[in-house]
Amino acid sequence: MKNIQSVPFSDEVDLLSYEIFSGLTEEELDSLTQSMSCTLHKRGNILYHEGSRINGAYVVIKGILKIYKTGFDGKEQIIRFAKDGDLIGFRSVVSDELACTTSKVVNDAVLCYLPSEVLTSLIKVNPEFAMSLMKLTCRELGESNKFLTDIAQKTVRERLAEVLLLLMDTFDLDEDSTLQISLTREELANMVGTATESVIRLLSEFKSDKLIELNGRKIKLINIPKLIKIGNVYI
Repeated sequence: MKNIQSVPFSDEVDLLSYEIFSGLTEEELDSLTQSMSCTLHKRGNILYHEGSRINGAYVVIKGILKIYKTGFDGKEQIIRFAKDGDLIGFRSVVSDELACTTSKVVNDAVLCYLPSEVLTSLIKVNPEFAMSLMKLTCRELGESNKFLTDIAQKTVRERLAEVLLLLMDTFDLDEDSTLQISLTREELANMVGTATESVIRLLSEFKSDKLIELNGRKIKLINIPKLIKIGNVYI
């Protein structure tokens, strides 16, 4: 596995501010805080690889990571993005299985590592925390099922419109209606599930149709209702 280049992060972290930990008792919170370690990771760092053994989960305190699988041809398929407050790697901890995805830092991130034995203990003694993890697992499973349906039934044009709306929903827009995440054309293609050339062509078409404006990696959404119609989605 590639070595993770990171530096310690010593600022105080308030775990109670994250919904997943809101049901912990003061004693459980103290135990979790004492056992976790927080680090700052630079863009491009690999947190864990698909097929590796994960001995704990990570809370995203700040930053963005992409979670993806790698095909037989080496092409990435981005499953989702993780941002502030998200918990990643926990399913492999709970199932005691090898990681089924790779996690890579997209924007510089602060991550707190939670040892597996601490998470397992909380699941056993705190039903509210266990239920929160179950709901999170079900939500991610639902997103995966939806992705499979879209790949099978929607055109690439429809999927690109939906991906742009998903990025809007996940990361919001700034005051200029620009997505607050910058992705390469290849990364967009890996989300849509198509060739990079197809995404470049469709982005140009969307721009010509006055649906979006492009400024390097920045994408401004200027006709959201039309994108919703093209993507056949509900916001």
